[in-house]
Amino acid sequence: MASDKEYLAYILDRLSGLDGITHRPMMGEYIIYSNGKVVGGIYDDRFLLKPTKTALEILRAADADIVEELPYDGAKPMLLADADDTELTCRLIEAIERDLPVKAPKKRSNTKR
Repeated sequence: MASDKEYLAYILDRLSGLDGITHRPMMGEYIIYSNGKVVGGIYDDRFLLKPTKTALEILRAADADIVEELPYDGAKPMLLADADDTELTCRLIEAIERDLPVKAPKKRSNTKR
């Protein structure tokens, strides 16, 4: 089942307080980026985030439920975000972005055709 554009708009509205949030459609779903880093996505109208160490610590400290779900068959589990709790969700995204490594620039090939 593909995700609705209305649900995407709802999530983006909830994240409007964060700078650098972008998205990209991918096979009927949406990948969510924070300053160029993939922090999660919308899969079957569920907002899922990468389960980094700091994100899990924040959830435990907030005494929030930690619910992991698969975005699709064969994928690694991700955290189900409570989009209604905007403050917590924004804190999670900021933490996930900090936890993720800086993307290395792509190397150019020196081979000539």
